[in-house]
Amino acid sequence: MSCTTILVGKKASYDGSTIIARNDDGGFAPKKMTVIGTNKQPTKYKCQISHLEIELPKKSFRYTSTPSVAKDRGLWPACGINEKNVAMTATETITSNPLVKGADPLVVYTKNGKKETVGGIGEEDLVTLVLPYISNARQGVIRTGELLEKYGTYESNGIAFADEKEIWWLETIGGHHFIAIRVPDDSVCMISNYFNLDSFDIDDAYGKQVNNICSKDLKKFIKDNHLDTTIDKKINPRIFFGSHSDHDHIYNTPRSWFMLKYFNPTKYDWLNNPPYSPISDNIPFMCKPERKVTIEDVKYVLSSHYQGTEYDPYGKGIGAGRYRIIGVPNSDDSGILQIRGYMPNELKGIEWMSLGGSGFTACVPQYVSVDSFPAYLSKTSKVVSTDYLYWNSRIIAALTDAQYLKSSMYTERYVAQVFNEAYRIINEYDKKMMKNKDYSLCKDANEEIVKMLIEKTKYTLDVVLETASENMKTRYHRNDN
Repeated sequence: MSCTTILVGKKASYDGSTIIARNDDGGFAPKKMTVIGTNKQPTKYKCQISHLEIELPKKSFRYTSTPSVAKDRGLWPACGINEKNVAMTATETITSNPLVKGADPLVVYTKNGKKETVGGIGEEDLVTLVLPYISNARQGVIRTGELLEKYGTYESNGIAFADEKEIWWLETIGGHHFIAIRVPDDSVCMISNYFNLDSFDIDDAYGKQVNNICSKDLKKFIKDNHLDTTIDKKINPRIFFGSHSDHDHIYNTPRSWFMLKYFNPTKYDWLNNPPYSPISDNIPFMCKPERKVTIEDVKYVLSSHYQGTEYDPYGKGIGAGRYRIIGVPNSDDSGILQIRGYMPNELKGIEWMSLGGSGFTACVPQYVSVDSFPAYLSKTSKVVSTDYLYWNSRIIAALTDAQYLKSSMYTERYVAQVFNEAYRIINEYDKKMMKNKDYSLCKDANEEIVKMLIEKTKYTLDVVLETASENMKTRYHRNDN
């Protein structure tokens, strides 16, 4: 699936939280927020796409998930936070090259007559197979690596893990290999659908593994298959393992370029002497932001469409619509996972979720120390219904897109108002629960936030529908109506 990911280290965030976030771009697949209780995981799991069956541990942690409502294509749980306050988002589909795929082919399900050959694991499965069994972010890398080594994967993916201290980013290499780094605390990572890592300390990975982990045989794999195509012999995973296609310049590099411009607006002379363009292949994987990053910053970037540039599809610049934007309409959800290390364990994890896309949608926070989420978020229907956030978001986004210049001000206010009120409610309940040590109030807080959200959503749907109706091509205005 095509997605966009942002990782924010604890020293780069506004409050010292670790933040991992991703647009789950896929299609018109309804999503819901769920909670799977402690030890409620099945002990056998079957992958829908690859037909692979996997035995799972008997003990599992409670965790949240954002699966598809329809199960015919698999779970696709997207992201979540478990009861140990470990967050995971999976996956960012990435690219590879023929040298890698030829050396370690993807493990793809095949059927020839009655004979079936099972495939490996993929985005459909990974949150379910990993998140319920890990106590920290590093364990997420290790468990994922073990699964890749044993079963392989049928696609190239990037996966993020976070706990209150660390963020780790893993990218798969071919069918069975991987590479992973610990994100520096003071940095932001900007990730799109190509191989993103542009540096790696292989000596650390083969030594103490402080900040780098990889497949045990990665050195040999690189050497045997002549994957080092650099001239200076510096390890650059993007060059070793990634694609080098024209398509990247339409689909991937422009997103990384825009994210870098956002987080480093004055470090470079973007107007007269820009160091990177939308088609640069060497845009950094990470940067140090010029100010502390908020949840609103992450939401804005994940909703963006190259505002302020000639490439904005809603503008009239010469490059309007040239490049694939970040906040695409076929995004099913956008999850921003925040681990607040300064809070009690029961209050550390907050999941900020935009159901039904990222552009023109509100971002609603939910405490994760609960056994269920409100029905407005968790009972999404398969067919269109204004009883649920997912479908309301879809309708609001479609109407706003149709009348962008007239309607975008309403959705901008909507997003801001939900943020304003949500923070007020969170601050109120944080203080109340810390004072009384009654963390069961997490569920009350979630319900109050959703009650507010429903009110704001209904109003926004009303005004954007009226605006779209008043500006339909067949609308006829007369003074005597």
